[in-house]
Amino acid sequence: MKTQNEEYARAVLNLCEALGALKFGEFELTSGKASNYYFDGRLVTLDPEGANAVAKAFLPLIVDSCAEVVAGPALAAIPIITAIGMRSFLEGSPVPGLIVRSEEKKHGEKKMIEGTVRPGLKVAVVDDTCSTGGSLIHAINAIEAAGCDVVKVISILDRNMGGSAEIRSRGYDFQALLVATEEGETTRIGVRGDTGC
Repeated sequence: MKTQNEEYARAVLNLCEALGALKFGEFELTSGKASNYYFDGRLVTLDPEGANAVAKAFLPLIVDSCAEVVAGPALAAIPIITAIGMRSFLEGSPVPGLIVRSEEKKHGEKKMIEGTVRPGLKVAVVDDTCSTGGSLIHAINAIEAAGCDVVKVISILDRNMGGSAEIRSRGYDFQALLVATEEGETTRIGVRGDTGC
């Protein structure tokens, strides 16, 4: 029997296919590794229907983890965090957002994290894709350096390139909506129901 989360993930997959977010060819990933496919998550998260579908799929996972805030690395996580904030507000349970810069700001307050951050916050860290996990781990490290507790890590797509395994090996609760093979075939829905606080 399908869970509601799996139905939400299936809706995201359908939009990924409809919007052409999965491309085949020769690509260099952020990690520097080569790949024969590329997932352009921003085609989904910058599309109004896509942003809503991703927020709808992510929000129950965030709520079930008891996270108070959602955070993620710039640039890919920004539309996800914005969509989650809007949807959570409309549902009556606002979840604020934090953006983790790739490097500390060189002027002003020289922030690494944008948004209202304070020690002790329970944080869900999100991104569009998990390959080697570098962007997510960078965000996790910055959030923890600010004294917060990372209680959930979520991506739209797990590329199965070692990142999700590394994140889990560090003790984090990682989930992805979609899981791909090395060839770029999305073989299954990655969500496995509610985890609870």
